[in-house]
Amino acid sequence: MKSQQWDNNGGNVQFQGTATNPTFHMYVEHRQSRDRCLEYFAVTDPRDTKTNIHQTRGATLKDSYEWIFRHPQFQCWRDSNDSQVLWVKGDPGKGKTMLLCGIIDELRSTTMLEDPKAKTSLSFFFCQATDPKLSNAHAVLRGLIYMLVDMYPPLLSCARKRFKDTGEPLFGDAEAWAVLCNIFSDILHDSSLDMIYIVVDALDECVQDRDKLLQLILLETRELPHVKWIISSRNHVMKHIRLDDSQSILSLELQENAEAVSLAIGAYISNRIAEFESLEDDDTLREYVQQTLQMKAEGTFLWVALVVQELQGVDSWDVKQVVDNVPTGLDDMYARMIHQIEQEAPRTREFCQLVLSTATLAYRPLQLLELGVVSGLPGEIAGKVKSLVTIIKRSGSFLTVRDESIYFVHQSAKDYLMGKGGQSIFSSGPTVAHRRIFTQSLQIMRKTLRRDMYSLHALVTRYSCVYWVDHLRDSGSYEDVQDSGTVDTFLRTQCLYWFEALSLLRSISDGIMSIQGLRDLLSERSAAAKLSSLAQDAYRFILYHRGAIENHPLQVYGCGLVFSPSRSMIKELFWHERPKDIMMMPWLGNDWDAHTGACLQTLEGHDFYVNSVAFSHDSSRVASGSDDKTIKIWDAHTGACLQTLEGHGLPVDSVVFSPDSSRVASGSGDKTIKIWDAHTGACLQTLEGHGDWVRSVVFSHDSSRVASGSNDKTIKIWDAHTGACLKTLEGHDLYVNSVVFSHDSSRVASGSLDKTIKIWDAHTGACLKTLEGHGLPVNSVIWDAHTGACLQTLEGHYGTVNSVVFSHDSSRVASGSNDKTIKIWDAHSGACLQTLEGHGLPVNSVVFSPNSSRVASGSGDKTIKIWDAHTGACLQTLEGHGDWIRSVVFSHDSSRVASGSWDETIKIWDAHTGACLQTLEGHDRDVRLVVFSHDSSCVASGSWDRTIKIWDAHTGACLQTLQGHDRDVNSVVFSHDSSRVASGSNDKTIKIWDAHTGACLQTLEGHDGYVTSVVFSSDSSHVASGSLDKTIKIWDAHTGACLQTLQGHDRDVNSAVFSHDSSRVASGSRDKTIKIWDAHTGTCLQTLNVGSGVNILSFGTTNSSLHTDLGIVALRDSLTPTTSTPTEVAALELQSPSKSQPLQKPAYQGYGISSDGFWITRRSQKWLWLPPTYRPACSAVGRSGLTVVLGCQSGRVLIFRFAPKGSN
Repeated sequence: MKSQQWDNNGGNVQFQGTATNPTFHMYVEHRQSRDRCLEYFAVTDPRDTKTNIHQTRGATLKDSYEWIFRHPQFQCWRDSNDSQVLWVKGDPGKGKTMLLCGIIDELRSTTMLEDPKAKTSLSFFFCQATDPKLSNAHAVLRGLIYMLVDMYPPLLSCARKRFKDTGEPLFGDAEAWAVLCNIFSDILHDSSLDMIYIVVDALDECVQDRDKLLQLILLETRELPHVKWIISSRNHVMKHIRLDDSQSILSLELQENAEAVSLAIGAYISNRIAEFESLEDDDTLREYVQQTLQMKAEGTFLWVALVVQELQGVDSWDVKQVVDNVPTGLDDMYARMIHQIEQEAPRTREFCQLVLSTATLAYRPLQLLELGVVSGLPGEIAGKVKSLVTIIKRSGSFLTVRDESIYFVHQSAKDYLMGKGGQSIFSSGPTVAHRRIFTQSLQIMRKTLRRDMYSLHALVTRYSCVYWVDHLRDSGSYEDVQDSGTVDTFLRTQCLYWFEALSLLRSISDGIMSIQGLRDLLSERSAAAKLSSLAQDAYRFILYHRGAIENHPLQVYGCGLVFSPSRSMIKELFWHERPKDIMMMPWLGNDWDAHTGACLQTLEGHDFYVNSVAFSHDSSRVASGSDDKTIKIWDAHTGACLQTLEGHGLPVDSVVFSPDSSRVASGSGDKTIKIWDAHTGACLQTLEGHGDWVRSVVFSHDSSRVASGSNDKTIKIWDAHTGACLKTLEGHDLYVNSVVFSHDSSRVASGSLDKTIKIWDAHTGACLKTLEGHGLPVNSVIWDAHTGACLQTLEGHYGTVNSVVFSHDSSRVASGSNDKTIKIWDAHSGACLQTLEGHGLPVNSVVFSPNSSRVASGSGDKTIKIWDAHTGACLQTLEGHGDWIRSVVFSHDSSRVASGSWDETIKIWDAHTGACLQTLEGHDRDVRLVVFSHDSSCVASGSWDRTIKIWDAHTGACLQTLQGHDRDVNSVVFSHDSSRVASGSNDKTIKIWDAHTGACLQTLEGHDGYVTSVVFSSDSSHVASGSLDKTIKIWDAHTGACLQTLQGHDRDVNSAVFSHDSSRVASGSRDKTIKIWDAHTGTCLQTLNVGSGVNILSFGTTNSSLHTDLGIVALRDSLTPTTSTPTEVAALELQSPSKSQPLQKPAYQGYGISSDGFWITRRSQKWLWLPPTYRPACSAVGRSGLTVVLGCQSGRVLIFRFAPKGSN
């Protein structure tokens, strides 16, 4: 599908030498990356579609289309700079497609399609409702972009920034539309082309997102006179578009040009019958056929094509009879086909009806073998392609087969079978046919679905996996949806295999909607109480684990089963499929509400803090604004990211939907408000005028105005359509954090850091009331707007309240706080009804869905959570820290784990049972780190209160408090005989202490940055320290002299450790490497690229491995000095890859943590996906490599223990 134009237009580059030349390698990689990028758009090549049309309907005849070039509307479109769109309209079968094919053939001679040196480009697309690859807006846009870029490769630069260097897209399927629109717009605005012609045929057959495509076309016709569109469709597509609103659109209706169309039909008939051998020697008969077909055709090309197909192979003496008997008009033609089917033998007639009814009701074109299975044809026919093709040929001319897939010859054929012809093919009605397809689908899935079925693409189950619930719904049958019925049995035995299949098919969103549809079917079925509970559990399961399952199908059995609550029905039913190596895992609660805090979904995708969330007014979408400068729009049901809106230059603090859900407004630190099209992602307006950060935006209830509050102490009211600033409201003394319109849009309320709320007249700008009574700055406000009285003071949060919102029935209030919780309150009594816990950082924004059944929250932990607003009362508090865990460490005998937290406590845990043995309290600020003494009898902790505490690990008693550092303590370590303690601090010093008396023995000075790590050598004679100054220093522990300074890391050093014989030092850095040094000479012996900063580091007992918080790294047998500097190594890599010494990739032993914290790994391989809630803030791995401890931002400590290799 790649064009040869690439070599002609992409630049001719010649290389001398062999393929080992690095420049050649770079060129090849560039070409491969470019080709992969191009392939993303090449789902179909529209030129191939046009070829298929000619093969199916015959070649384009100049006599049948040249009339349009003389038409005034066409000439105006071609010649005027004010007319960008020519819209050709007509009824089905009237020849619109062949007309546009002719126009394309005429235009192409002046474009790059035939002249590579031309500055005119031509792109086209033929929509076909019967082909899913040609019936959606995404496909149209990808096809148009593909042709434009393929003809003129420099345009690919408009797309490359959206793709990785490898050519893989940087966006997901859900975000594709917004990205495609931006790429397409950039191409059209490119100045390197003089003229661009774009042709889109059969827009009415773009059945998915047609309105979005229409909006894009209308948007891109503005101010682009060099872009000319031709579009064809049936008449109904244009009914809701007012042409007088856009002078750039010209309409040409075929019905109003009947004479020209009739002449074109005559030319078409003449050409087609000239091919018949039966008419070669009979001019009279040929003239009769010509006139009769012309009279009966009624201007319909499709009718002529169907008659010509029937005449093929007919003997000359039968031609007149066939022509005389053929009915006039398409509907009568289709009725005749049905009558012919009814004359077939009984079994053939039955098989034809099964095929036609199934093809008609299918939600996408079926492949031949899929049709055989779901139609219910007998086995001896269903599995044989040749037999299936024979049945299709006996089913009239309704269907055609192309590439082993079945399509309708024309959309009108399907329309007929769904309407007038339905009685003949649906002997017992469409609902019975739907139930047959559902039953067949369930049967084939039960036969074929199993664990680890990567070859599913080769199976006939694909259609059934996606659409079985749709056919169940449309069957109207309740027989199958009852306890112990077919659906119940399927979910109990196949549910996880079905989820895996959906992942392989990239159809998780479809699966979520299917289960949602099943839940709706069951909502009023009292005879299906157990099935209803099972469907609800399956829904919670797939929603919660969507991220894992969608990207890693087999994690449905790993992450899905391990991280579901103990009483999950799916977990109980499929527990036998769990990873067998896990001997112990943490208890995560009994049910979903206790496990997730009634959280339905966690939406991941932002790269930084989420500051604001908003529901659309129909509750179908959620918008979020983030410090990553983007707005994301999400599907509230499936969790899919639909759009990513980019354009702000600084963090986005506020987002809101317009009441009609068609637009989104956003306020940003770049001092602007942007108004976006919520469907296409296009930026419609940028409102400029504020002098500082915009903190809050809101639409009026009629969507005509926007109000904004800013750090410039003002509120502005804007015209949402023109972007004009209507009013500037001044009066606050400090930042304005919150603004809201009253429901009649006559007033605006604002909350400020000056601790007041002001109510303003939205039309005059006058300040009507100032409400005072807050003791702290106001981030969100609710008062009696008429009297100014404070109705309720809701107390209960332990941190600043960042967001407050009413439910839409005004009965409840939700609040989000810096204490990481959301609380739901009774608005009348002030009672706290629920506390929703689960975020790992402050909650910045909360909002109710319009039906008040859900709450969405956005947090500094980079996530949005959607909560069930009614079942949050089922919360269970699990034992653990109350805040972010900063450090976890094993005792030296691996029997216990210690953890230190921002809640100022240390906890000691049983590593085998997970039980909390001790809680050590005494620090006045966050605990930065914890460490066991070598005999495991004591624990030392370092804190931001500048002290080190030594604790009895068994009794929990505080034995010593070591004071002397001037700044936070970052690192603490015991000497091997436990008699001394060394500490490193932000005051840039290392101190050595007597562990028994608490006396400071030495203060070591010399680092130029914070000291992050200290460690004793095994004989306690030396100390090594790592620092933010990127160095490691080795000190004499008795004299305090600096013996070595090791330099080579590019960023801060997080950890350092001696080998057991003290001959080596290993260091871990934020440059994501571990270096091993000769402790005597300071030479770097080995550099490992671990992909993450390493905070815990120690040598194994034989010095052949390194124990890190990511896992156990095997070391090579022989460590020889690396003499080259990093710069020299980099130069070697560029000059000769074969002679360089690149960074080594570590080989891990046993279990560990991936560098991104997303996985528990096994022998360096990703093994168990970690849901967002359980990704570690810190981690530790036992010395055997069989125990992994995760310290989470939520305060949870999770301990996993695994079986040794080969163990049962």
